[in-house]
Amino acid sequence: MYVEQTIPLHSVEAETAGVPNAFLTEMLLRHLSRMGELPLFQIAKRMGMSPVQVLPLLVHMRALQLIEVPRRGETEGDVSYALTEGGRNQGALAFERCQYVGPAPVPLWEYVDRVNRQSLRHQPTTVQRLKDAMGTLVLEDDLLPTLGSALNSGKAIYLYGPSGTGKSYLAEHLVKTLQGEIWVPHAIYVEGEVIQVFDPTVHHAVEQTVQERHLSRDEAADGRWVRVARPVVVTAGELTLQMLDLEFDRMSRLYVAPPQMKANNGILVVDDLGRQRVSARDLLNRWIVPLDRHVDYLGLHTGATFEVPFDVTVIFASNLTPEELTDPAFARRLGYKIAIGAMSQEGYRKVIAQACKRVGVTADPVSIDFMIERLHPSYEQAYLPCIPYDVISKIRDRALYLGQSPRLTPDLIEWAWKTYFGAGSQPQPGLASNGFEERRT
Repeated sequence: MYVEQTIPLHSVEAETAGVPNAFLTEMLLRHLSRMGELPLFQIAKRMGMSPVQVLPLLVHMRALQLIEVPRRGETEGDVSYALTEGGRNQGALAFERCQYVGPAPVPLWEYVDRVNRQSLRHQPTTVQRLKDAMGTLVLEDDLLPTLGSALNSGKAIYLYGPSGTGKSYLAEHLVKTLQGEIWVPHAIYVEGEVIQVFDPTVHHAVEQTVQERHLSRDEAADGRWVRVARPVVVTAGELTLQMLDLEFDRMSRLYVAPPQMKANNGILVVDDLGRQRVSARDLLNRWIVPLDRHVDYLGLHTGATFEVPFDVTVIFASNLTPEELTDPAFARRLGYKIAIGAMSQEGYRKVIAQACKRVGVTADPVSIDFMIERLHPSYEQAYLPCIPYDVISKIRDRALYLGQSPRLTPDLIEWAWKTYFGAGSQPQPGLASNGFEERRT
């Protein structure tokens, strides 16, 4: 028969490396309150700990008459535990203090150490990786070295230019340079409080191969951590100053990590900077210290503050120039300020060809020349990469309505152009006649 041994509570690996046994005991009470009777190995799995770590807690709780053993078998795995009446009362009190029920949180120092060891600085972007990430995106040749240098700098990247130049689309491609996987904790423990870090909408868990599990079985066996792809967090107009601090739920007594903390060891994209409900100046002032020193300071509702790593590549995309955005002192901390402007005609023709392929129409040279050489200069419209698909897709929409196969003609291009830019947009007289009417005939 299995005989339960008396194991001193203080032997639980130095309080599970930084989390007090009193807190772990209350967590265990909450698990058993919610689930009822559980075998040892199920308890260990839910706590994210090994049976060897959990067993001393259970022995101690039995000594306090908080739990009982309603059944036992021949092995440790056959032993089940359930709350006594006193245990149920203590479980109710534990829920009043905190409603966290999940794997044991990791102490702050362990989280800091792990983030530093998984830093993006250990995986510099190479020429081939950046080219692979860009895929079929059409860029000017001199832009790639600048982007690659910016990604390797560890500093913020500020993409700016007029609306429609593809800043957001470029940022979406830059995040594809991320490679490798990291470990993210379900939660961390800070001065008696629990901060939830793992977010399934941000952290995408990955399955390890048999060989990987063998090589890292010590880490894989630690259920407090989740193996995920390097995270990407995208925010836009909804971002506020409050979102950059810990979110505290007074009902559950739990904190949720802010977006920059969830993005640690990855990339944070702030799209449409300047369109948030808070001014761009106030938003960026909040990040002066994190961007400069790579650490952030967060506060608990108790008044305590603590330091966490800011190992994040921040990519800002904005219609505002650096001069419109902030003062020189902050502009220096932005690191790389990269202007994204209109395309060259050569690059623009490539984008039109891609748009035709995407829509499913033949790239008619006469119609394309009409768009480039007549419409753009006549309406004083720059070659913006957003225009080709937005215009040509309207021809497809019209063909679907008429039950026809979509095709390009100068007349249809002009019709689509006017429905895209609006009736108020008028050509400028005398511009770009350049003999096109003669060439059309």
